[in-house]
Amino acid sequence: MTVPEIEPSAIPADAYLLDVREQDEWMAGHAREAVHIPMTQIQGRVDEVPSDRTVYVVCRVGGRSLQVAAWLNQLGHEAVNVGGGMQSWESAGRALVSETGEPPFVA
Repeated sequence: MTVPEIEPSAIPADAYLLDVREQDEWMAGHAREAVHIPMTQIQGRVDEVPSDRTVYVVCRVGGRSLQVAAWLNQLGHEAVNVGGGMQSWESAGRALVSETGEPPFVA
């Protein structure tokens, strides 16, 4: 199955952005509008992912998000992989926030 991919700069402002990185990565820096469900928890929490709109899946560089997007698509969701992950997000100048009180960065 081919998974659609999008560049961070092309993600709509009102998109459902699903961040599948681990907790420490999320804490260091993430998109303010993202929803956090680590890849290791996605199977048990899939009911939290909307099935009535496109889901943009992101991780650090794009590997984990590709796997999650493919799995979601197999379940009937419309999922798109964010190419290059949060590293590309940061490189594109998209905003980051952290949960640590320190300046955000992609871990």
